[in-house]
Amino acid sequence: MKITDKQIDELAYLARLEFKDADKEHIKKDLERIIDFCEKLREVDTSGVEPLVYLSDRTNNLREDKVEEGITRNEALKNAPDADSDYFKVPKFIRKDQ
Repeated sequence: MKITDKQIDELAYLARLEFKDADKEHIKKDLERIIDFCEKLREVDTSGVEPLVYLSDRTNNLREDKVEEGITRNEALKNAPDADSDYFKVPKFIRKDQ
């Protein structure tokens, strides 16, 4: 399939991108190769092949979801470099620029 400059411009607009003319040529060639590959895949006879839902036949071994006791607030704050009663104290990293 042949890709036109107009199609590249429309895709660039939708993706909010800007391309130089040299880049457009590379993108056109790449898109044409991708579309040709997809067209080639359509030629493959997939009759009798079940669609895949998962790429593996393995199943997840999930643990039982049960409520357990967690650590207390004091235990959580025990190894903190700096704490203020109920909270971790961390250095300020967001500044308001004026």
